[in-house]
Amino acid sequence: MKKIHLKVIVPLVLVALCLAYSCKKNLLSQTPAGQLTPSQVSNAAGVNGILIGAYSLLDGVGGIGGGSNASGSNWMFGSIAAGDAYKGSQPSDGGQDALPVGNFTANTSNVYVRDRYTLLFDGVARSNDVLRTIPLAKDLAAADAKVIAAEAKFLRGFYYLELRKMYGQVPYADETTTNYNLPNTAEIWPKIEADFTAAMTDLPATQPQAGRANSWAAKAYLAKTYMFEHKYDQALTLLRDLIANGVTARGQKYALTPIFQTNFSPEASQKNSAESVFAAQNSVNDGANGQNGNAGDDLNFPYGGPGGCCGWFNPSQSLGNSFKTDANGLPLFDTFNTVGQDVSNGATPWTGNVDPRLDITVGRPNVPFLDWGNPPAGWIRDPTDGVFNPRKNVYSQSEKGTNSDNTPGVWNNVQLTSNNINLMRFSDILLMAAEAEIESTAGNPANAVTDVNLVRARAANPAGWVYKNSTYAPSSSTYTVNATPADNYKVGQYPGGAFADKTYARKAIHFERKLELAMEGMRFFDLQRWDGTSVGLPNGSATGDGSMAAEINAFFAYDVRINSQLQGAKFTKGINEYYFIPQSQIDLSKSLAGGNGVLVQNKGY
Repeated sequence: MKKIHLKVIVPLVLVALCLAYSCKKNLLSQTPAGQLTPSQVSNAAGVNGILIGAYSLLDGVGGIGGGSNASGSNWMFGSIAAGDAYKGSQPSDGGQDALPVGNFTANTSNVYVRDRYTLLFDGVARSNDVLRTIPLAKDLAAADAKVIAAEAKFLRGFYYLELRKMYGQVPYADETTTNYNLPNTAEIWPKIEADFTAAMTDLPATQPQAGRANSWAAKAYLAKTYMFEHKYDQALTLLRDLIANGVTARGQKYALTPIFQTNFSPEASQKNSAESVFAAQNSVNDGANGQNGNAGDDLNFPYGGPGGCCGWFNPSQSLGNSFKTDANGLPLFDTFNTVGQDVSNGATPWTGNVDPRLDITVGRPNVPFLDWGNPPAGWIRDPTDGVFNPRKNVYSQSEKGTNSDNTPGVWNNVQLTSNNINLMRFSDILLMAAEAEIESTAGNPANAVTDVNLVRARAANPAGWVYKNSTYAPSSSTYTVNATPADNYKVGQYPGGAFADKTYARKAIHFERKLELAMEGMRFFDLQRWDGTSVGLPNGSATGDGSMAAEINAFFAYDVRINSQLQGAKFTKGINEYYFIPQSQIDLSKSLAGGNGVLVQNKGY
């Protein structure tokens, strides 16, 4: 689905029965000033326009609260806050708002946490607008209305899943809601399940545009919802069907792309591949003055290198060390920071084996960075940022001006790219299936080994490695001369029967997700569901097993010697598994209820 229209049309079609906001009214109930009336959009074109507006917020840009603070990639909330990366830049840059999020010292007025909350509720509101307007559009064919309603329910389920993951309990409003001062004390998982189930039933298997949700994407998100609820039996049934039969919106059977780098290419021919289950669509040089580029990640480029700015989101030393492998090419689950030296850091860095995904995920000194050459020291903005640069979201030098924006007068155009945001990849489905096989009463550990080894086999494909003394070809996301690997790459397979020990199997699968999905905004939420805090009492008050706190605090303890910005960072078990409800929303609830607000804060804030 081309996004050339999205950011431009939305302000014109989000109507009086819609739910845009100001500082004076509830997030779910405000009437926007200067908008078209319901009668003007109560037709097929109007309904489709509102639906496009709902899709447009998937990247976290536009609407209310959108931008770097609310990026759909969850780079701040899902990666930095889980040890994948440092905040980056200079200590003073974002020191009052961004840094406290990653260090768990933020107050309840923090703009990052607030803006993601408002952006996601804007997405909910737009989805509800679609459902409200469909019955008013008399020229909308019944078959089309059914599909559009299913897309709106999918999007509402998606935005509420994001809200549930981040904030625990939140108010729930659907298209029938009229009183918007809602409490957040009821569990909303059943509502999310219902939306994805309805979407799965009514969506077609294929769609006219690659960016639209299809029935298989809805099934995948229902499975992910079940994984968060620890409903492994239900999830496993869906995941095995997805692996055997699932197709993309364009009708391609789900499969891993042979080349790992392909998943992070901004090239049109490589986006929306067989591995792309669902993605936020981005484009540049399309007449929209850069508004459709991936602005949510515009800070996350090497300093003075690709993008010209800004030196945020530097991969952490602990993440780099996680890619060490043993003589058999298997990970060092518990000892990656203690066996040998740091990867690419210090006078005598690690010289053993590494997983080749390291150099697709992390820009390292003395390793070719696409076709930009070896990253110079100046790409690291401040000594506190360590020695690594972000890589998955960065375009190649030969794509500059083609897959980065070149619109005259757009101040940050070289930071705006056509790179899609991978919201779910097929490798995620394989690894969820492996996990469900281990945790389900109906699971088979042998199937879990197969699923994990498929992901590892792709990583082991030499055609997708980084090579020295070679030309990088963006058209294929490969290096043209495969003679001199950039490091001692070795990634091995788990032997048959390896997952018969459930404790070992869990460790292997959890670690595989860390490697495969690093820097993609996933880790915080994986740790959360494994800890068990997403199941139980409302408002984030469930107490898990403490594994999330243990991993994140171990990261702080190790990396603070490299990054002094981590001084004072601490994850508190029973509190930080969820982010807080923005104080402005609690205050608003009180003002609308004469001082007796129904919106309550999460435990410990």
